[in-house]
Amino acid sequence: MTEIAGSLLILCGAFFLFSAGLGMLRMPDVYTRMQAGTKASTLGNMLVLAGVAFLHPGWTLKLFIVIYFVLMTNPISSHALARAAHHRGVPMAGDMNADALRDAEASRENAQ
Repeated sequence: MTEIAGSLLILCGAFFLFSAGLGMLRMPDVYTRMQAGTKASTLGNMLVLAGVAFLHPGWTLKLFIVIYFVLMTNPISSHALARAAHHRGVPMAGDMNADALRDAEASRENAQ
């Protein structure tokens, strides 16, 4: 029964990793690509590693440490890359009108 549960978790994780790759190809700009890749790949990696933990119970602690590492570093690194891209002036998709970071920086400059 644990082999079936582990295999299903790995299969679900592979689906999310595939959707992350598909999102990276289909999204129009850097920011939406980053969001699609980060969210889906974080969940996909966590599911695959949890599935491996079911298949190899002796590795469970190490795999949960890796899951924690992925859960902490993947969104933070994506956020840092998005801020760097915004700072460098990488444009958003053509139909995007809102830029909350630009507005926040402008209000901060006006307050000083």
